[in-house]
Order: sequence, then C-alpha cells, then structure tokens
Amino acid sequence: MKTNFTIIKHFKHIFGAAALFLASSSFAQTTVFDVIAGSPDHNYLEAALVQEGLDAVLSDGSAEFTVFAPTDASFDALAAALGTDINGILALPNLTDVLTYHVVGATVPAAAVTNGAIVDAVSTTNTLKLTKTAAGSVYANQAMVVAADLNADNGVVHATDGVLLPFETVVDVAIDNGFTSLAASVIYAELMPVLTNPLASYTVFAPTDEAFEALAAWVGVSVADLLTEAVTPPEFLADVLAYHVLGAPVLAAELSNGAIVAPVSQTNTLKVTVKGSGEAFVNQAQITATDIACDNGVVHVLDGVLIPFETVVDVAIDNGFSTLATAVITAELLPALSDPYNLFTVFAPTNDAFDALATALDTDLAGILALPNLADVLLYHVVAGPVTAADLVDGPVPTLNGSDVVVDLTNGVMINDAMVTTADVFSDNGVVHIIDGVLLPPNLGVNEMSNTPIEVYPNPAVNSIQFSSDETFDFSIVNTLGQVVSNGKTSNQNISVSDLKDGMYTLVLSNAAGTKTSKFFKK
Repeated sequence: MKTNFTIIKHFKHIFGAAALFLASSSFAQTTVFDVIAGSPDHNYLEAALVQEGLDAVLSDGSAEFTVFAPTDASFDALAAALGTDINGILALPNLTDVLTYHVVGATVPAAAVTNGAIVDAVSTTNTLKLTKTAAGSVYANQAMVVAADLNADNGVVHATDGVLLPFETVVDVAIDNGFTSLAASVIYAELMPVLTNPLASYTVFAPTDEAFEALAAWVGVSVADLLTEAVTPPEFLADVLAYHVLGAPVLAAELSNGAIVAPVSQTNTLKVTVKGSGEAFVNQAQITATDIACDNGVVHVLDGVLIPFETVVDVAIDNGFSTLATAVITAELLPALSDPYNLFTVFAPTNDAFDALATALDTDLAGILALPNLADVLLYHVVAGPVTAADLVDGPVPTLNGSDVVVDLTNGVMINDAMVTTADVFSDNGVVHIIDGVLLPPNLGVNEMSNTPIEVYPNPAVNSIQFSSDETFDFSIVNTLGQVVSNGKTSNQNISVSDLKDGMYTLVLSNAAGTKTSKFFKK
C-alpha cells in the first residue's frame, strides 16, 4: 500500500529522537540512507525510499553504494513537468525502478568520475551516463551534482539538481546502434547532459561512423585526432553537433522539399530536400535510415556530417534571391550547392532577371520553374572552385552544366550577355557574383550530342564568323532561348553576325551529309 508524503513526514518527526540516538551510538554506522534522511533538502527522496522499502537496502552496512540524490526542488520540477504533485510522483507505478536508477553498487567519489563513463545502475532498465566537464562539474545524465562526496560508511551520496529517469534517449540510440564517433563527439563536446534530458524532445540527424571518417579525411586527420582541441575546439564541435538537432520530434513523413528549419544551433538553418524519387537530404547529407524512436525524440541517420557554414545557397536565401532559391529547390540542387566540403562560384541572377526571362519566353515564373531542363540551366551558372572578380579573364569558363560561359571584360564584367552588378559576395563554400540576366546554355535549343562539332573563328566574333569546309550548307544561328535569329546559305564559308546582339549563340550547319554545330560569342 502506498503511503503519501504527509504521513511519511509525520512519522519522521515521531522517530526523530530515536534516529538521533542511533546516530550517536559509537557502534552504529552512518549509511547512505542516514545521509539522505538527515538532509533538509531530501525529504521527498527519503519518503520515496521508505515507501518502496529501499531504506533497508541502503542501510545495509555490508554493501557499497553511490547514490545520486535528487533534491526536493528536483522532485518539484519533475512534478510540475508531469502536471502533478509530489503525491503523484510517489504514486508512479515504476517508482522503485526510478529510485534504483539513482544507485550504483560501488563507491564512486566525484574525483573518480571520468567524462563519458557509462556505468550500470542497480536498475537494469538503462545505464547512467556520467559527464565530467573541463570546468570540473559532474553530471549524471542531465542532472548536475550540486553537493558531492557526502560520505557514509557504506558509500557516498552526491546531491543532484534533477531526477533521473531510466528512459531510452537519443544518446542511447547512438550508443546502442554503433554510432561510436557520434557518441565520442557528444562526450568530447560535453553535450551528454543536454541530450540525455528525459523531459526534452528532439530530432537528431545522426551521422554514421563513415561520415565522420570522411570529415576527418577532408580535414586531413584521423577521427581520433579530430576530437582534440588542437584540431577541433570543443565549443565549435558543440555547435556542429547542435546543428544536427531540432528542438522537437519530426518524423520522416513530415519532411518537405525546400523546408528551411531552425536547429538548436543558431549559427545557420538546415535545408531539407525531398526528391521526386523519394530520397531525402538535409543540406548535402542523405538520410539513409529514418524514424528510430526513443523516449525523448526520434533519430534519422545521415551519410554525412553537417557543418553550419554559410554556403552559396545561404547567400541566395539571405540576400533576397527568392526566385533563384526557389529554382534551386525545385531542381533538387540544394544538396549539391549546400555541400560544405566543395567550393563553387555562382553567377546569381536577380529576381528581375528571372522576370525578364519569363517575359521573353511568354510565360511566368511558374513556367520558368516548370522547365524540363531547369537543373541544366541552373548548373550553367555554377563554376567549380572559387573564382573571384580578380581571377576573371576574357574567354570561356567551363560550368557544371558542361558548357562554357564566356567572360568579357571590355566594358565592366560580362558573363555571356549578362552584366555582373555586384562581385565577390563570399561564403564559406565559395563566391557569388550577382548578374542582371539569366544565363541560358548554348545547346538549350539544339541537341549538340547528335551533331558533329565544327570550329568557327574568330571566337569571340565581331562582324563575321568563318569555318573550314569545302561543303555548302544551310545555316541557322540560334540564341540561348532556342530562337533562330539568322539563317540562309553559306557563301565562301563566311557568315555575317554584325546585326546580332552581344552574347552566346550556336551555329547550326546542315546539308545532305548531316549537321554540324559550334558555339560562338558575339561581342
């Protein structure tokens, strides 16, 4: 039969004199229960131990115990969190298990606690995770030791500021499923107390050991060396790990393409991609396993470590390039461009530039986003590696699209027929140059793969282009919108381009023998 706290308190006063007599006896031992019973801050714990019959266990002078003893304020906080009072706590059906989860069957003084130690409690429901911070603070799970080494003849008592619950937490998921590097990182960054909080609720994107190995290889060190202050300061790693955590549970089915969500880290946001194929990514990392549930949240497995760097994607999002950002999301290019381990140069069209393209194509922005080759167009704006304004020289530059853009520095900086209006907007994974037009690949209207290339000169051209061939051709000149802007028959392998606007074009030569194509730039 359960005994409520008020009755326990009444009997405590009745037997107080007897307890004092026994404590003063030269033959009596002081036990860990005596330490708890004699503390003015542990009345609730004493009542709970007596109610569950554990006072006799902890009074055994032949045993050894370490008790992490929650204060009365800790029980009040737990009761408030559960929407009850102390009598509700005392009525918990698993109270014995909760209480024995605070007890270790050996004497462990505070000085013997090592950071990251995982120890067996008397309760077999879960292990205790101990933290010893660089500042010397000791934690059992989420609870800090506020008074250490209250010694008894059969052990030691450490007063704590929280009640421990034997819940399966996100930390247990990492430990129990072989995420050794993640668990080691959490310990090194002193985040165990945060993530073992049984009353919190998290989503954790958990990188595999292979993901940490890839990060270490990128840095140029071993995984063990990665977790050293000389390579990774603890506060930086803590921020990196917090970047993998959301402050609420989010199941895989609730993730949506293009969602920008705030993690516990405030350094940067997370960008979610859910592809039409069903593959899901957070920033550059793919989710390889989902919805591993635990008592304080849910875990999704990642094949990469996320770093809260400012990427070229963030530059677009943070500087009002909403159409470009939406296009990148629609084309499912967020994982590529938010990759912190690669460097890019992006020629970023403004919203007005996209509006102008929509007008030229007699459509609207929805029509632009519906282009079947949208990813191809966007990759035509991206160059591998950082290319600053000072690095630009006249001539072609290869893009991730596979086609070249042409740089012209004659009057300002032109990229094809678009002008750079703001240069050198730097990010952690590259540089962005803002342009006033959308660049369209020269093969947008012509499938060059099915045609034979032919070289034209001069390139860039001013008044005319020439090519080497004894054949006669019908020719077409196609602009980057796929529109034919000039056509006719070749004469002496010379074609006038003086009437064309500056920009990139494709020359298409056709006769009975087949078709030949070449890109050229008019300036």
